[in-house]
Amino acid sequence: MTVNCFQLLHCSRKKLFIIYGKWTECLWGIDPVSYESFKKHERRGDHPRKAKMDDGPEKANSDMPDDMTDDVPVAQETVQVIPGSKLLWRINSRPPNSAQMYNFTSFTVSLNELESGMEKTLPPTDCRLRPDIRGMENGNMDLASQEKERLEEKQREARRERAKEEAEWRTRWFYPGDNPYTGTPDWLYAGDYFERNFSDCPDIY
Repeated sequence: MTVNCFQLLHCSRKKLFIIYGKWTECLWGIDPVSYESFKKHERRGDHPRKAKMDDGPEKANSDMPDDMTDDVPVAQETVQVIPGSKLLWRINSRPPNSAQMYNFTSFTVSLNELESGMEKTLPPTDCRLRPDIRGMENGNMDLASQEKERLEEKQREARRERAKEEAEWRTRWFYPGDNPYTGTPDWLYAGDYFERNFSDCPDIY
C-alpha cells in the first residue's frame, strides 16, 4: 500500500501544510519547506538524517500525551517518518479478542450490541434482532446454524409467495434514484423511520 500525501493550499495556491501517511496506520503533518527538502535529498539519495521505517512509533510517542501512549498499536508501521513531522492521528489498538472477531476494531465489534430496552425503539427488521447472529455472538454455533437455515427458508418462501401474487419487492426506508447533489444513481431516504411507526414492517425473522 502506498503512502498518501495531501497538500493544504492557501487561496493564492501557496502550500501551507503537508499531510502524509496511510489511513490504515497513521497520518503525519509537516511544513512544506521541510517536506520538499526531504524529498529532494531522497531523490538524490543523500539524506542528512534519514528516518528509518521503524522510527515511527518511537517518534510518535514523543508527540503524544503520556496517558495516550498505552494505546499505541503493537503492529509494525510502514510509514517512513520525515524528521520534524508531527503525529496527527494513529489507529487505535485492536481489542484483545479481535482475532476471534474477524479482526474487528473496538467500534465495529460493538455495532451489533443489543442493550436492554433497545427493542422498544428498533424496527423488527433491525439486524441486531437477527436470531442467527445473536446466537453466533453468544457462542452458540449450533443455534446460529439452525436459525440461519430457518431464515433462509423463510426468505425463499416469501419470494415464492411474491411470485404467485406477482408482487414486486420494495425497500422500506430507502429507494433508488438520482442523488440531488451529484446527479449519480444512489439510495435516497424515503422518510418515516424516525417517526418510529413500525406497525406494518414485514416479519423477516
